[in-house]
Amino acid sequence: MKRCNTPERVLLVRSIWNGAISFGLVSIPIKLVNATESHSISFRQIHTEDGGRVRYRKVCELEDREISQAEIGKGYEDADGTIIPITDEDLAHLPLPTTKTIEIVAFVPGDRIDPLQMDAAYYLQAGGAPAAKPYTLLREALKRSNKVAIAKFALRGRERLGMLRVVEDAIALHGLLWPDEVRAPEGLAPDTKVTVSDKELDLADALMDTLGEIDLDELHDEYREALEEVVAAKAAGEAPPEAPERAKGGKVLDLMAALEKSVRDAKESRGEESGEVTRLPQRKSARAAPKQTGGKKSTSATKKTAAAKKTTAKSSQGTKKTASAKKATSAKKTAAKKTTARKRTA
Repeated sequence: MKRCNTPERVLLVRSIWNGAISFGLVSIPIKLVNATESHSISFRQIHTEDGGRVRYRKVCELEDREISQAEIGKGYEDADGTIIPITDEDLAHLPLPTTKTIEIVAFVPGDRIDPLQMDAAYYLQAGGAPAAKPYTLLREALKRSNKVAIAKFALRGRERLGMLRVVEDAIALHGLLWPDEVRAPEGLAPDTKVTVSDKELDLADALMDTLGEIDLDELHDEYREALEEVVAAKAAGEAPPEAPERAKGGKVLDLMAALEKSVRDAKESRGEESGEVTRLPQRKSARAAPKQTGGKKSTSATKKTAAAKKTTAKSSQGTKKTASAKKATSAKKTAAKKTTARKRTA
C-alpha cells in the first residue's frame, strides 16, 4: 500500500528529538521525526461585529504586563498554591536511563499490542554513518522475527511507552499509552438481552461481502474538500455551494428488511444488478444442528441410486451374453459350410 508520507520525504523534516536506541549492548544514534502531518483547516477567532482578530495575550499576574515567549518557563504548582520553578536543566538531569535513550525492553508478536494503546507515530532516522550498520541489523532482525520491539523513552516532560516496527526500509516508533491509561469498556454494551437469528447473520454476511474491500489510499477527507470550496466561494464573493439533501433515516422496525435493502443499495452503488436478495445458506456451525429428515432423505436417495446401478449392471451383462451367443452360432455355421465344401471337392 502506498503512503502519503514516505520515509524519504520525512527525512527532510526537522528532527524533534536526538538520542540513541539501546539494543542490549548495542547503541544506535538516531533522530526522531514526525511520521504524520495534519491537513485539517484551522480557523482564527474573530469579533463577529467588525471581524477584528481576537488574540490571547500572555500576561504576568504580578507585574500585570504582557511578556514575550523568551521570558516564559515551566513551574509546578504545589498543593498550597506555591509555584516551584522547573528549568530545562532540571529535566535534563532526571535520574532516568530513557532521558536520551529509547531503551528496548522486550520483543513480542505485533498482535499482542492493543490498537487502543496506539498513539503518535514517528520515524527513526539513523544518526550518521556509524549508525548505518546497527540500524540495519535491528531492522532486519525485526523483519525476520515478525515481532515488534517494546521500548521506553522520555519525550516532552514524561517517560513514555513505545513500539518499534519496520515500515519499508525505515524503523518507525509508535507511542503507546500505558496499560492503566486505557479505560475498560464496562457498561457500554447493551444491557438488554438480544437474540440474533442465523438468517440475520447470513444477511449481514451478504452485506459485508457486497461492500467488499477497499484500497485505503482511495479514501480522502471530503469534509476538508467541502470546507475549502466554501472558503473559496466566500473569498470570491459568491454564494457557498448548497449542501445535498440528507437521506431521511427512520427507526429500524424490521431488521431483516433493513439488511435486505442495504444489500440491494450496495449492489446498485457498485453497478451490479440488484434483483432479489438471495439469502445465503446457513453456515454449518454449532448454532444449527442438522435435521433428522435430511439424513433419511439422503439415505433413501442413496438406496435408489444403488438399485439403479445394479439394474444397469444386469442389463449390461445380458447384452454381453446375447452378443456372445450370436458370435458362437455364426462361427458354427461358417465351420459347417467349410466341411461341406471339402467333401464335394473330394
